[in-house]
Amino acid sequence: MHGESRADLRSRTLPLDQPRVIPLDQPRGVPLDQTRANPVTSTYTSYRLIARDIPSSIERIASEPQIKRESEYYLSRISEIKSVDEFMADSRIYNYAMKAHGLEEMSYAKAFIRKVLTEGVDDEGAFANQLADSRYKDFAEAFNFARHGSTATIFTKAQQGTVDKYHRLTLEEEAGADNTGVRLALYFERTAPEISSVYTILADTALGDVVRTALGIPAELAGSDIDKQADLINSRLDIEDFKDPEKLSKFLDRFTALWELENPSAGTVDSSMLFSSSTGFGISPELMLELNNLKLGGR
Repeated sequence: MHGESRADLRSRTLPLDQPRVIPLDQPRGVPLDQTRANPVTSTYTSYRLIARDIPSSIERIASEPQIKRESEYYLSRISEIKSVDEFMADSRIYNYAMKAHGLEEMSYAKAFIRKVLTEGVDDEGAFANQLADSRYKDFAEAFNFARHGSTATIFTKAQQGTVDKYHRLTLEEEAGADNTGVRLALYFERTAPEISSVYTILADTALGDVVRTALGIPAELAGSDIDKQADLINSRLDIEDFKDPEKLSKFLDRFTALWELENPSAGTVDSSMLFSSSTGFGISPELMLELNNLKLGGR
C-alpha cells in the first residue's frame, strides 16, 4: 500500500460492514460525562487490550481449533504446490492465501487472480502493476510463479509469512465482529507505517474513516474534490508521523475515543477502569483532558 497518483485513484473498500461515521459535534470545553455516560471506554479499552500485546493476541487466534487446522493444512501442502494451476486447484490452499492477503472477497474471480499470478510483477506492464490496489502486487510477490517457477512456494513469504498474515487478519475480523472501531484501529496500525501519500488514505475507505474521525472531518466531505480533501488532511497531519510508533499510538488513542462518541458500544464498562494504573490499558488523565478540551479540526 503505497502512494497512488490521482490518475490511478480508484474506489477501494475493506469489507468491514462499517456504520456511517457521523460528523463529530462535541463542543470545546464541555466535559464528556455531560454528553454521555461512560463514553470512549469500550472502543479505546478493547483496542488497547489487543494492541498492548499483539503477539499474545495472535497466539490466541492461532490456537483456535478451526484456524489451527487450516493453518496446519496450509503449511503441510504449500511447498508441494509447483504451479499456478496447482495453487488454484486446491481450494483450501487458494482460499487460505486469498484471505491472508485481504483478498477473500475476490476469491470467486479466478480468471482475474490467475492473470495476476501468471504475469507476476517483474515486468512494469504486468497486470498487478497496473492495478491501483497494491494488495494484488503483494499477492503476486508472495506467490511469484512468474519469477521462480516451481520453487515459488519454498520462500518464507509463501509459507509462514502467509500464515502470519492470515492470523493477523483473522484477529482483526474477530475484533470487528464485536466492535468495528477496534478493527479499523488494528487495520490502521498495521498499514499506516507504509502510507507514503495522502492519496493512499483517500483510496481506502477504512483508512479514510480512521483519519476523518480522528481529525473531526465530516464524512460528507468524502464525496468532495479529491485534491481539496488531500490538502485538508495534509494541513492537519504529517504522514511521516505514522512511521513513529509513539505518534501512531497517540493518533489511534484519539481515533478510538472519538469513534466511541459517535458509535457507542452496547453495554457499559466500570468507570474506575478509566484511570486505573494497574490495568495498563485505561484512559490516561492526559487523554481525557485532551478530549474534554477537544476543538474540532485540531490536532
